[in-house]
Amino acid sequence: MKDLLTDPRFAITRPGTFRLKDHTSDLPTDLNKKELKKQLEEDKERISDLQELLYASGKHALLMIFQAMDAAGKDSCIRHVMSGVNPQGVRVWSFKAPSSLERSHDFLWRHTQAVPERGHIGIHNRSHYEEVLVTRVHPEYILGQGIPSVKSVTDINDAFWESRFRAIRAWEEHLHNSGTVIMKFFLHMSPKEQKKRFLERIDDPKKNWKFNADDLKERGHWDDYMRAYEQAISATAASHAPWYIIPADEQWEARGMVGRLLRERLEALKPESPAPDPKAAEELQVAKRELLAERD
Repeated sequence: MKDLLTDPRFAITRPGTFRLKDHTSDLPTDLNKKELKKQLEEDKERISDLQELLYASGKHALLMIFQAMDAAGKDSCIRHVMSGVNPQGVRVWSFKAPSSLERSHDFLWRHTQAVPERGHIGIHNRSHYEEVLVTRVHPEYILGQGIPSVKSVTDINDAFWESRFRAIRAWEEHLHNSGTVIMKFFLHMSPKEQKKRFLERIDDPKKNWKFNADDLKERGHWDDYMRAYEQAISATAASHAPWYIIPADEQWEARGMVGRLLRERLEALKPESPAPDPKAAEELQVAKRELLAERD
């Protein structure tokens, strides 16, 4: 199987016209789906080893960004792919509607607080892209952010959105230049599959808590959201901050793809344990001699 990191069917690495209809929500038949799902367990073990080296080297941070429509499986994907890593080196942020404090700052402020430090992996379950997705579909939400130049919805025009895209591109480039590796995942689910999952949540009492009536209202804006995603991905894809379009109609396949991509990206970094300096190396040998000299 070719590297998914560079497969143009999934990796969007430069800005330009992007159309979701050119990307399937189900894995292509030429990919060995059973192999991908089986290999997830092996990838998780490799990811665990690479995470330890990432932590030891302390040169890079890894920021994984997940965006999707409701019920696409973000939570379960994160849980399964990251189940083998050391929790001390990973933190997950699930971004909900901004608080009054967060609204009193610029839209990137709360996300900047959640950037992982070098040696760590950070996961943003929803992200700063909500500010060019949900707010694009519901521009009235912008009015509550206290932006001086925005007096009414009519002020939220194409120039406004391009300004936000510029801010996102500049912020992500700054993170890249500071040692943060960025991976952005869009779990691409069909409306048919979303309907099926919503019905499962309604019919299964154990899953009732997952369903919210507002989810159905947002489903009514499906086409608007798809246009917003196309515009956001088109404007912000870059070689240092690529988008990965993950077919998500089958959750195990989506998990397998994300695991494979994460493993490939960590391997490409080639993290290594730092070599001890001469003084530290000598101290190690002294400690060894002392331990060996002890009487058991």
